[in-house]
Amino acid sequence: MIRLTRLNGEHFVLNAELVQRVEGHPDTVITLLDDTKYVVVETVDQVVGEIRDYRASIQAVAFLMDRGEYRPQVPHTRDGATADSSVVPFPTREER
Repeated sequence: MIRLTRLNGEHFVLNAELVQRVEGHPDTVITLLDDTKYVVVETVDQVVGEIRDYRASIQAVAFLMDRGEYRPQVPHTRDGATADSSVVPFPTREER
């Protein structure tokens, strides 16, 4: 998921896997696979960079999981207490 901003300043998150194309007209228009279009304030280069970083982060986490070094971040509540997590640790190669 990537964070973007509509022309009215509203922030939203978009599933980067659904992006078909990104064009600058001069506004940046993102077209999804189902032909839904979003006009955003970010430039084409910024959107492409966000998608690249998102995909790289998936690869980085997968690499850490494969090596058994991934430690998911524990979510915290607003008062700083640790929240219950539904994340299941990825098994190491030895556990398989």
